[in-house]
Amino acid sequence: MFDPTAFDNMKVVIEGALYDKDISGEIVITDRNDVMNMAKMSRHFDVTFQLPNRPVMAKFKMESRLANLAAELLSYAVQEQHAGCLVRLEFSLDYEEEIDYQTIKDIFEDTWGTDRKISLSVHQNPLEKNKTKSTLITVEFDRLITEGQLEDLLEMINFMKLTLEQLYLLIFVQME
Repeated sequence: MFDPTAFDNMKVVIEGALYDKDISGEIVITDRNDVMNMAKMSRHFDVTFQLPNRPVMAKFKMESRLANLAAELLSYAVQEQHAGCLVRLEFSLDYEEEIDYQTIKDIFEDTWGTDRKISLSVHQNPLEKNKTKSTLITVEFDRLITEGQLEDLLEMINFMKLTLEQLYLLIFVQME
């Protein structure tokens, strides 16, 4: 048996909150990964979900690297700088019509703030007959997330749900 790390504790809380929302029917979890990379001594956890009957996906990703683990096990001075996890949020959707990418950026800045790194990438295969575009929007936090911010992580799930709904309304409802 081993002592759980901050990563383990935060993963359990987030995973439990997401599965509670899945069980209650608020979201539908479509994928889950919990990876331990023994070569790099790192951990990666992600859960992908969507709102029921909505074709827009969200992914909560959390990563802990060797430096983060070592910070928990080493002296207090090192711990302050490196203890915690990296969190990244991803939102993805596929569509055929043209959309206003500035409006998508505005939705994300209104919901997540302008101090987050928000990036948007669009992929389309020009050789396919249907002209479906795949868009990935990411939200990255410019700092490590710690156990002291568990309440913020739980609130983040509600903001992810709000973002999914806003994207759905923008892309699929307004285009009808």
